[in-house]
Amino acid sequence: MGRHSLGPHVVGQRVVVRRLVRGETGPSGGPAMTDLLGVCEAFGAGVIVVRPQSGPALTVPLADVVSGKPVPPRASVRDRVPAREAQVRGFALFPDLQTAPLGDWVLRDSPTATARRANSVLAFGPSGLPDAEAVAAVVAHYRRPVAAVLAGSAEDHLFTGLGWVPESHEADTLFQVAGLAQVARAVRAVDDGAVVLAVDGDVVTADAGGVAGGVAAYADDWVGFRAIEVDPAHRRRGLGRQVMAALVGWGAERGAATAYLQVLSDNEPALALYAGLGFRTHHRYRYLVPADLR
Repeated sequence: MGRHSLGPHVVGQRVVVRRLVRGETGPSGGPAMTDLLGVCEAFGAGVIVVRPQSGPALTVPLADVVSGKPVPPRASVRDRVPAREAQVRGFALFPDLQTAPLGDWVLRDSPTATARRANSVLAFGPSGLPDAEAVAAVVAHYRRPVAAVLAGSAEDHLFTGLGWVPESHEADTLFQVAGLAQVARAVRAVDDGAVVLAVDGDVVTADAGGVAGGVAAYADDWVGFRAIEVDPAHRRRGLGRQVMAALVGWGAERGAATAYLQVLSDNEPALALYAGLGFRTHHRYRYLVPADLR
């Protein structure tokens, strides 16, 4: 038997197993080997049983195992969505959003929304222009230029290298995602009867007696949430969870499978709420402005 870190402890885990192929010769003339990737369903009595992503489970004699080890679980489909694509999905939260491409960058404007997400350049990826020309186009487009950049990205270094600084000394923003079914389970016992929903096409606004509220939007199997707010005088009463429960229920009725939201990384109460609902960080980004405009 070869050297490996397999054993009964890997049952239920994703593993990779290199095994001998009896009766076949490898390219070098020695024994043929092949790799098997899948979930270990059983280990013992001289065999390991592995179920690959497709097809039936395979039983491999431990005598044929050359090497093997547990491997991290495969990232979910939503986790494999690129950061720029996830951001673009978030445009649904602003129905009147006007966009214009600048290479991979997107100039965003809204005649009604004041949120930075609706009034800034999404600078994720190359602009397709010389750096100075691209930044000049952003400055010319906005009365108050704001750039959203992935933390530590080439665009982050480009703008900061030109003297741009974090807006208002704020913390980075976290784009968080979760499976909607998981979020729905987390709020299934929450009584949201006091929350009133006003639906306008693919966007819904929630109101809990004028002291808490929020907005959700559905598009392409994703439902996003924004402006989940509770009046400071009415906090610690579960109103945030009630609003989320009502909005999550609406998203589930539309058939959404993925939920997303964005939250400042230093907003500990909100982060605690969202973590309890199953949200995790997909990517981190920040807003930059020219130093003389902060």
